Amino acid sequence: MSDSTDPHQPSQPSDPRPPQRDVSDLFSGGRLVAIPRRVARREQLLVHLAETLFAVDRGYTDEVNEALRTVHEDCSALRRYLITSGLLTRTRDGRTYRRSTTTR
Repeated sequence: MSDSTDPHQPSQPSDPRPPQRDVSDLFSGGRLVAIPRRVARREQLLVHLAETLFAVDRGYTDEVNEALRTVHEDCSALRRYLITSGLLTRTRDGRTYRRSTTTR
């Protein structure tokens, strides 16, 4: 009988997901070329935008649109995607946004 745990075999990673790809190929000259249609790729982009454009410990008002416009003209779509993905939260009155403290 053979033991299924061979010490000479490399261990398998515990996380079956493929490693995260870099999102730099989505940008040209610091601007987002297009918002990805594929959900998984768009999520990678949204995580990147949330982490690079918004601090966890502060609230934002119109600065959300201003920050998103620095990378793409359709700031409304990016803002909506960030909110629906849970990376940004919005107060009930819609005036203030915060980056979510949950990690992915």
